Amino acid sequence: MTRFDPLFQHGLERLTEQGRLRTSRSLDPRADAQLVRADGMALVDFSSNDYLGLRLHPLLRDRAAEWGARYGAGSGASRLVSGTCSGAVQLEARLAALKGTEAACIFSSGWQANATLVPALARLSAAVLGAPAVIFADKLIHASLYQGCAAAGIQPLRFRHNDVAHLATLLEKHADTPGLKIVLTESVFSMDGDRADLPALAAVCRAHNAFLCVDEAHATGILGENGRGLAHGLADLVVGTFSKALGCMGAFVASSNPVCQWLMNSGSGYIFSTAPCPMVLGAVDAALDLLPTPELEQTRTHVAALSALLRAQVQGMGLDTGPSSTQIVPIIVGGEQTALQAAQAMEQAGFLTVAIRPPTVPPGGCRLRVVVHGFHTQTQVLALVDALRNVVRQGVTV
Repeated sequence: MTRFDPLFQHGLERLTEQGRLRTSRSLDPRADAQLVRADGMALVDFSSNDYLGLRLHPLLRDRAAEWGARYGAGSGASRLVSGTCSGAVQLEARLAALKGTEAACIFSSGWQANATLVPALARLSAAVLGAPAVIFADKLIHASLYQGCAAAGIQPLRFRHNDVAHLATLLEKHADTPGLKIVLTESVFSMDGDRADLPALAAVCRAHNAFLCVDEAHATGILGENGRGLAHGLADLVVGTFSKALGCMGAFVASSNPVCQWLMNSGSGYIFSTAPCPMVLGAVDAALDLLPTPELEQTRTHVAALSALLRAQVQGMGLDTGPSSTQIVPIIVGGEQTALQAAQAMEQAGFLTVAIRPPTVPPGGCRLRVVVHGFHTQTQVLALVDALRNVVRQGVTV
């Protein structure tokens, strides 16, 4: 105990009153699309981001063990201190090819990559152009990108979500402002499951000489040809993660050689952080082997079909799935307590559909974030819909 515990306890009590207290719990994955609670109850997983079901794939586990035996369990230090194993160098070349860029650099997490790249780009503007960067951000970008803006000491100019015309207006308004113009967006937004109009964004950025950064966390592996994502050839810089469709942990930035070299020399998250462990990178290498295979192409088609089925069924019940057009299907319910009650009722029926509450989503926008995976069946999706229908009948207003 510390003498400050009453202060923290009071803060926790306030979160509880607001319906915003979060806790972690034991859930062990099984190969049959289920997660097992500590009490032994199995839940069908409709919440994780393992879109292709790769985290338990034998090839990933075997490759992780192989790289561990070859390079060790840990990396030893940051890459600029103890160097980079040859496997990681080759993996970066594969990641660049996946995104159609000259180069890529690996980070330990998507949060680290996003929080690192924004201040690094801002430093370039100050050092070379002699003026602060001007950052334009889609209103719904990930918290890690906002953290990057805060670390850079820059208040971003926010444009309305997926409103390219509004972005163009802001860029025109600030056309004479010195400094590098940086546009931050995502190809697929994690809470609504909708897509950015990347061709239109790319055209606007080219017209206004703005540097377009696209976070592809929720598109890499699951969308686009061979799972390459949606920003191929359209963005100046792309962020991808290993922790969603690739079934692992970590992230990468893909761009030109000079951009990646600048990040390696100016990005504090790259310079001062221990490099990812070789075992994780080995699993990523195996996931890249699988992405272009007919098996995973069928999986991506399967996920798209089940996602469309789920949206149609839920909308048919009069419920709101927002602008979703991907494997992420939100069921928007409004208030915190309603979301918690609905999630609890769904769990009692055997489905993990976690309640998403502020600050992750705006007040009044609480939801069940339902995620379709490659290992789901049509029977499971329809059973989920039946369970949701029963929740509504039981009086939980969604």
